[in-house]
Amino acid sequence: MDGLFNKPSGNNFERLPLAVRMRPRSLDEFVGQSHILGEGKILRRIIESDNIPSLIFYGPPGCGKTALAMIIANRTKNYFHHLNAVTSTVSDVREIISIARERKLQNGKSTILFLDEIAHFNKLQQDALMKDTEEGTIILIGATTHNPSFYINNPLLSRAMVFQFEPLSEEEIKKILIKALKDKERGMGKYNVKMSEEALSYIAKMSNGDARKALNSLEIGILTSSPDKDGYINFDIKLAQESIHKFLPYDREDFHYDTISAFIKSMRGSDPDAALYYLAKMIVSGEDPRFIARRIVICAAEDVGNADPMALVVAVSAFHAVEFVGMPEAKIPLAQATIYVATAPKSNSAYKGIENAIEEVKKEGAKPIPKHLQQAGYKLAEKFGKGAGYLYPHDFPGHYVPQKYMEEEKRCYFPSDQGYEKKIKEFLENIEKLKKEYEKKDKKGNSRIEEEP
Repeated sequence: MDGLFNKPSGNNFERLPLAVRMRPRSLDEFVGQSHILGEGKILRRIIESDNIPSLIFYGPPGCGKTALAMIIANRTKNYFHHLNAVTSTVSDVREIISIARERKLQNGKSTILFLDEIAHFNKLQQDALMKDTEEGTIILIGATTHNPSFYINNPLLSRAMVFQFEPLSEEEIKKILIKALKDKERGMGKYNVKMSEEALSYIAKMSNGDARKALNSLEIGILTSSPDKDGYINFDIKLAQESIHKFLPYDREDFHYDTISAFIKSMRGSDPDAALYYLAKMIVSGEDPRFIARRIVICAAEDVGNADPMALVVAVSAFHAVEFVGMPEAKIPLAQATIYVATAPKSNSAYKGIENAIEEVKKEGAKPIPKHLQQAGYKLAEKFGKGAGYLYPHDFPGHYVPQKYMEEEKRCYFPSDQGYEKKIKEFLENIEKLKKEYEKKDKKGNSRIEEEP
């Protein structure tokens, strides 16, 4: 087993950060991730049986990925090595693989390679792992905060089981903090600390599911505070607020896409409060306001459509306003457009209509355009019969006359009963009635519809 996972002795151990000292030593001490580590769950069974395949641990910082790898290191009968992809090279990997091959030949034992931050390895560096991973010379355990679907090669991904770690809940963070306060060997138990429930809850909440952040805040608060006359460190809400740095977990990958997805779905679901909350989260996190405005425009067209045509006008106006005034004032037109789209009647008939039409074109190919609809504004057009027989709708009662607009009629647009689109539906129903009236006239020989030349 790699020495990096052995507990340092004496003063060396005491100098380690609290978050490192308090790492769980067994599965029973591990807090969180019950969806994969609870009794009877697959990952727990894998670790307890020591039949470990290649694994990818994916999740946010401070949720237990490295801690779990440490538990595996302490339990397994396999050899164990640890590398960090941020500071390691392919040469480091090849050296471990070379050692692993010799061990495999000598005693048949495999070697586990724990590669922290594996997403920082590029494609070629990851390729160096594939052959020996597939042959079982090494068992790869990779940990990453980046989505493995985008950052880990598909061939390597297909050779591993991927487990997603969730941010810890506030109650789970509290449990870890309380344990650290009581533990005299590894934690802060040798200090006389009076921790208020308010301060404990504040740190648990503001750590955003990151146990490392919570423990670091606890440690810095205690180590920088002087005891009172009775020898106690009073860890109150004021000290908690000073000890923890407020930040929003918002990267350019999952949080970025998950937040914009929630924003759009909240507008689509007619919940202006939720939509404004996600808008605020993006604004505070420094999201590009033009990106937000573009998504509002798309939502206005796709999810509101002709149920309220003004939604698109408001959304496009908001986009121009963002370009014109910039931040921070641009948050106001963004909010206005968000509320308008969220509270507008909804219809996706326009979106479905174009999807139906595109599918029809792909399936049937390009049908010829009827001659009377073709361009007639050039010299040889009349000779070719283009435009001949076209009926100008404005010359007829109601500004409508039936004529062929497609070689073969295909229905693509099905208006809903929502908002303004109800009027569109009524208009099209009236058109159908007029068609039938013209058909009756045709039977009497009074047709005003000219035949194709």
